[in-house]
Amino acid sequence: MPFTFHTHSGQFCRHASGDLESVVVAAIDKGMLAIGLSEHVPRSRESELYPEESDMTPADLQRAFEAYVVEARRLRDRYSGQISILIGAETEYITRSSLEEVRVLREKYRLEYLVGSVHHIDGHPLDFSASQYRQLVDEHFGGDRAAMFRRYFDQQLEMLQALQPEVIGHFDLVRIFHPYAEGVADPLEEEVAGVRELASRNIDYGISYGALFEVNTRAWKKGLRDAYPGRSLLEEIVGKGGRVTISDDSHGAGDVGMYYGRLREYLERAGVHELHYLERAEEGVQVRVLERATEHEFWGGANKHGLE
Repeated sequence: MPFTFHTHSGQFCRHASGDLESVVVAAIDKGMLAIGLSEHVPRSRESELYPEESDMTPADLQRAFEAYVVEARRLRDRYSGQISILIGAETEYITRSSLEEVRVLREKYRLEYLVGSVHHIDGHPLDFSASQYRQLVDEHFGGDRAAMFRRYFDQQLEMLQALQPEVIGHFDLVRIFHPYAEGVADPLEEEVAGVRELASRNIDYGISYGALFEVNTRAWKKGLRDAYPGRSLLEEIVGKGGRVTISDDSHGAGDVGMYYGRLREYLERAGVHELHYLERAEEGVQVRVLERATEHEFWGGANKHGLE
């Protein structure tokens, strides 16, 4: 059963492309049986706008999110016989007040699930560009990359504790622009200054409340060797009994199912034999299990569906 619960569209996200309906249609065309819509929650302060949003205000972002929910509900009704659609959002944690804003938003719009993500460290964008990433390391952490990694995982834990999102988004996004060149230590793999211990702590907490850890293929689009989470982290999650799902973190119809063709081997090498997914039911959104997941017929048809 192919699925993704982490998606965006250019209709409601400036760094994505196309409209939301095209994302849903692409998922149907590629043989997916379930998709979660998860546009970003709106940021509430002028200082939090990205350069691409220079002509917008926080009020504009709020109106766009409301329009997103309306459109998502329309699409869920229109395509109900072809694909299961869940309506959620991807979180932000920029300041502590961001977490309360997400809780209010979830209740107001009756969101069915959250993708819990951290895109900022102490208010500074983490994944917007390589230049901003280097600036964050150099100016905010004095060149100490391990300190930045530790702070990321501390803030991630605060987000997890406050929101308990159903899906943990790109668990180790902090490595997005880390230079894995010769002589540069990998803080998550080489026991650098307590970084791995903090990541393990967060894994334990996610498992304790039943989170789904997404294997996010967008890392490959960014040129990384591994998906999110990295191989050894995924092995740790599986070894501890964590529940795993898959996502493409698509930013438009062309990204739907991206790199799912290579995902099967990645899952098998990490010992993933079951995948979990969300399903709407009378009693609310439920977690279902797909056993012997890498033997599912979908993988054999990956080329037919145009999946790399």
